[in-house]
Amino acid sequence: MITISQKASSQILNLKPNAEPLLRVSVVSGGCSGLSYHIDFEAEPHATDQIFLDKGVRIAVDKKSFFYLIGTELDYSDGLQGKGFYFNNPQAARTCSCGESFSL
Repeated sequence: MITISQKASSQILNLKPNAEPLLRVSVVSGGCSGLSYHIDFEAEPHATDQIFLDKGVRIAVDKKSFFYLIGTELDYSDGLQGKGFYFNNPQAARTCSCGESFSL
């Protein structure tokens, strides 16, 4: 399962206030550590997606990415050292300093 923090949910719902948002979360090859996170809005899920609902946000994850993301929480920071979404992934053995890529 993939979850969303309250801060991340509030930010997502602010970005898409007039629709039930469908957030696509995926893992792609690349980045400093070998794998990178990717998030985007979509209109509809694909037939083979895993779908989760947390705090008013539907999350779509393709089968390949799901195995990398099991137990992950999407969070949001608005602190002085950086603003934006970030992932708390218990499976990540190593992450880069920017937090946008990881390895298992």
